[in-house]
Amino acid sequence: MLKTAYGDVAAQSNTVDSTYAKVTWRLVPFLFLCYVFAYLDRVNVGFAKLQMLADLKFSETIYGLGAGIFFIGYFIFEVPSNIALHRFGARKWIARIMLSWGLLSGAMIFVKTPTTFYILRFFLGVAEAGFFPGIILYLTYWFPSSRRAKITAMFMTGIPIAGVVGGPLSGWILNQFNGVSGMPGWQWLFLIEAIPSIIGGIVVLLYLDDGIRSAKWLNEEEKVVLEKGLTSESGHIEVHSASGAFTNSRVWVLCACYFGIIMGLYGIGFWLPTLIKASGVTDAFDVGLLTMIPYGAAAVAMVMLGRSSDKSKERRWHVAIPAILGAAGLVASTLVPHDVTLAVVSLTFATIGILGALCQFWSIPPAFLGGAAAATGIALINSVGNLAGFVSPYLVGWIKDVTHSTDMGLYCVAISLIAAAAIVLTMPKRVVNR
Repeated sequence: MLKTAYGDVAAQSNTVDSTYAKVTWRLVPFLFLCYVFAYLDRVNVGFAKLQMLADLKFSETIYGLGAGIFFIGYFIFEVPSNIALHRFGARKWIARIMLSWGLLSGAMIFVKTPTTFYILRFFLGVAEAGFFPGIILYLTYWFPSSRRAKITAMFMTGIPIAGVVGGPLSGWILNQFNGVSGMPGWQWLFLIEAIPSIIGGIVVLLYLDDGIRSAKWLNEEEKVVLEKGLTSESGHIEVHSASGAFTNSRVWVLCACYFGIIMGLYGIGFWLPTLIKASGVTDAFDVGLLTMIPYGAAAVAMVMLGRSSDKSKERRWHVAIPAILGAAGLVASTLVPHDVTLAVVSLTFATIGILGALCQFWSIPPAFLGGAAAATGIALINSVGNLAGFVSPYLVGWIKDVTHSTDMGLYCVAISLIAAAAIVLTMPKRVVNR
């Protein structure tokens, strides 16, 4: 009898694990690919900058403002977009987001003046608003909190992989297409890298399902397993209503924490090619190859952190320690400005820390937000935090114009990361460690 009971438990456990593995392989690689396209279209302006500023006679301040104004549009439309996704379904809404941002990213070839640069970057932010928090919300429809840190980390490796793939690709496009058909390389960069997003948006309509019940690739037993997994954690959810997300103090604490982390993310995202070039690398393709190192190391570290976080059920220090490492790496990079090897090593530690903190952060909000509150709260945190995407590149660009150095700007970014580490540690363990 005991053997039979043990066998039943083992069989049930195998069914659960195989079901989640099936869902993971069905959803995560595709969502990861979509995020690669999204992040590439968001930050390829950092590579375009290597030619664009000289061609258009833009200052570093103009570039910083244009790079950052994306996040103003993103901020304004983030919460409405996520609520729309929750109401109308992920499949149609994510497809709409990808198609519109792909078309606008391609339209960057028409930039001639600072005004057109600002306008297109703003509307690119409007178009992409809701994509990232929408995917984070979408993952809560399938995975319980006990499995979510690793899954989120796997999805978010799209950021470093966009760097691994996008760096050499962007450098190659700038070199090989410069002057083809009378167009400079930076215009070809925007045009070519917009195509995957447009194709991806069409594929989303054919491939994604809105939730467990609409997934024809799952049998009834597998659907029940997934639904039980989500039901089992519902008792931990403290906030369910959309209005509750706005009035919950913990949501605003996380907004402040995320702001500090995003300061670091776009300090790296928009300035990494410039920092590597400043260390003595002049060829655009070589700059692209060297950006693979920090991003490749970060991709591995993110998955390892996710596994560690899920295994230990510890969330706060898995955000705080990487954030501090990211700050240390940024500061170290300013101490070796003309040594390519040491600059890449320090920027690698910075990238590992920043992206590690970023992916682990998103295991925290769904631990106490559910339903409409999750849709609203996740979008609110992401939109407020991403205002740092406006502040960070503009601040570093302005400081560089004034001081002719990025050092002071990077120090400001490092301080923001340390503040984020301190803020996340104020969250109660009983709330977030699940």
